[in-house]
Amino acid sequence: MTPNFITRRNFAQLSVAAGLFSILPPSYSKSNVNGKLLIIGGAEDRLNERVILKKFIELSGGNQAKLKFILAASSEPSSVWSSYSNVFKNLGATNVEPIALLSREDAYNPDVVSNLLTADGIFMTGGDQSRLMAELWETPAFRAIHQVFHLNGICIAGTSAGAAVMSRQMIAQGQAPIITEKDVVSFDIGLGLVSMAIIDQHFSQRRRLTRLLSALAQRPDLLGVGIDENTGLVITVNESIEVIGDGSVTILDGREMISNYEEIEAQEKLELLGVKMHLLPSGSSYNVNAYRADEKRVASLLNAIKYLVLPGPARI
Repeated sequence: MTPNFITRRNFAQLSVAAGLFSILPPSYSKSNVNGKLLIIGGAEDRLNERVILKKFIELSGGNQAKLKFILAASSEPSSVWSSYSNVFKNLGATNVEPIALLSREDAYNPDVVSNLLTADGIFMTGGDQSRLMAELWETPAFRAIHQVFHLNGICIAGTSAGAAVMSRQMIAQGQAPIITEKDVVSFDIGLGLVSMAIIDQHFSQRRRLTRLLSALAQRPDLLGVGIDENTGLVITVNESIEVIGDGSVTILDGREMISNYEEIEAQEKLELLGVKMHLLPSGSSYNVNAYRADEKRVASLLNAIKYLVLPGPARI
């Protein structure tokens, strides 16, 4: 029998527990393989150059790779699948398949789990990140995703809501205020493939800097990562990052920040001192293990990237 799923409120309570857990030193994946993440800010080009989608095929092993698509975040999975399947077939991918994962019960289906375990690349579409996690959290399908990422080193991509779930602390909802205010976002539990960052998408287009800063005030131990539309952040675990597409990736580092968060009430104005911001346009690439002649000049950024490329614990 499939276990009854937790309610959204219980899910929120578990989010708090996950928050406490993530304050502890994480037990990072010890696998010798370097899994890859392609985190997309939404609205990726599907008509013209399709740079980001081509990159997913490349990172997954080429046109013969087994590409699996998780549509669970979408309220209209059939139409979303029709769009993506046509695009990827036009790009030459020959083994493209949707995962029959549209309910929490599906996440316990042995056929779904087996299908995920054969993947060379997994792509999570947009929609509602809380819906996606409500169906995946601590199920056999959830553990299968962790297994193929941590042990097989496959590429996992996500766009919009599929990007938000990459982190352990996931922004579930919250508007972007004109002025940075306390507690404008709420968190839920994400997949945890990225351990020490909060991911936000549609970043410049929806003016979400204030939202991400508010999230950072709640969790200054984490990085804030904002990804523009039609922009992808490629993370090679324990190694490197690369920015592709049309826009930029913004990294906020508040680990040495001083704030008035504890002294004010919700929705009051935040004072945030000493936040470091790094703006990385398309074409930016940094390898934390490679020598750089300008290492001292970019030391602050490299320090943040070393934190960003840490994988979350393997939940297998």
